[in-house]
Amino acid sequence: MDYKSLKSIIEGLLFLSGDEGLSVRQIAEITEQRPELTGRALEELKEDYASEKRGLQVVQIAGNYRLATLPEHAPYFERLAYSPSRSSLSQAALETLAIVAYRQPITRVEIEEIRGVKSERAIQTLNNKDLIMEVGRAEAVGRPILYGTTKTFLESFGLATLQELPEPSSIESSDQLEEETQLLFNKLDSRQLTIDELGEV
Repeated sequence: MDYKSLKSIIEGLLFLSGDEGLSVRQIAEITEQRPELTGRALEELKEDYASEKRGLQVVQIAGNYRLATLPEHAPYFERLAYSPSRSSLSQAALETLAIVAYRQPITRVEIEEIRGVKSERAIQTLNNKDLIMEVGRAEAVGRPILYGTTKTFLESFGLATLQELPEPSSIESSDQLEEETQLLFNKLDSRQLTIDELGEV
């Protein structure tokens, strides 16, 4: 592969690796290039971001490289985090939230068994929105993280306690997740309607 393509691939790898980042050795193994070459490409990519005044930067933390935002842009990210328009949840996130809300404490593997699909991104989204949090570790191999809902979750859905969650039907069926998700969506929808109505007064 040519050098320009290598830098482009490295950029994509850093994006996908998220907060964990990647070491020079890992990138060299993935791209099947010499560590010296990947190291030089990483440094050039870092310089490219800086010289072009991009909205992201390449940083090295604990030996791993990753993409990060700029500290001077933090006020704008805070506005995004607390923007009312950001309150909407994707179907995947809402399904995952319903599972956590109704069946907490629960592990990621258990969530994925119920949903039938990978749920890492949905869990990360809910974590970032402070709707779920780590509440402990399961007594199982590897001691996986147990997730539960937060105070922000209760506030967002207008609940005093978890006991106020809408009750799904007592009949166990394959449609239970769909029902729990719909109940949660209805609760969020009515809560948002109330907020919107108050804003119009």
